[in-house]
Amino acid sequence: MPHAARHTRKVRQTQAKVLDIDNAVSELRRHLAVRGTRERATFAKRYLKSDLAFLGASVPDVRAAAKAFVRTHPDLTGPSLRRLSEALWRSDVHELRAVAIGMLELRQALLGARDAAWLVALLNRADTWAHVDWLAVKVLGKLVEREPSVKRKLDTWAKHQNFWVRRSVLLAFHDPLLAGAGDFEHFARLAVPMLAEREFFIRKAIGWVLRSCVRRGKARTLSFVEAHATALSPLSFREATRNLTPRERARLTRLRQSSAISPATAARGQRKKNTHCLGTPTW
Repeated sequence: MPHAARHTRKVRQTQAKVLDIDNAVSELRRHLAVRGTRERATFAKRYLKSDLAFLGASVPDVRAAAKAFVRTHPDLTGPSLRRLSEALWRSDVHELRAVAIGMLELRQALLGARDAAWLVALLNRADTWAHVDWLAVKVLGKLVEREPSVKRKLDTWAKHQNFWVRRSVLLAFHDPLLAGAGDFEHFARLAVPMLAEREFFIRKAIGWVLRSCVRRGKARTLSFVEAHATALSPLSFREATRNLTPRERARLTRLRQSSAISPATAARGQRKKNTHCLGTPTW
């Protein structure tokens, strides 16, 4: 075959593999819209308190769509996966963003350290735990396991102004710790500064990870709760101790109560302090 002909054939083959992003998004939207219901869309939007649009498709439908897409696109490349995920995220449709996460989970091997900042950018643009938790645990968390350089960046992202990103940093440790492995010391180092946060989703994440550790690393949870019994919020403490035995929970509760300053003691201390203010108003 002449060189020019071989070159033309190679170009055509390469072009055939280029993913039509707009068409893929449209097809996925039609596929999920057919499977959605108005009732489910209304309920999900209200339940998640989200500003996104909802097609009313179920989670199994979303996962099935992601699985079918990657199966029918075996030549999907990292750049194509990233461009498609971006397009799905820009759609502002709940189920399409979820499909993107499903594909990223299924084809996470196509992601490398260079993609970590992009994943955090997606998390920064998220508006619901339903996306944040899936992306943080099953995509970012897996990348952290594979790439030491990404793990080091968690320290910076733990100080991010967006609480969804901070929550994601904590949840990135979840699966390895659940399995009895993971770097608990690193998780603890990042979680301790967040103990004082009032944000519900941060408090919940701290307790969730500690609760999951109990399955195969109870000593780690016990040690953490013992060391920070009074600093843990009621929500974090309740979640962290949920899977402990009644006796263990009771012991930690007594420790928490005995270590705390009673309201009466605090009030006496405040009155004593005020007497030294020489009439300075206390309001």
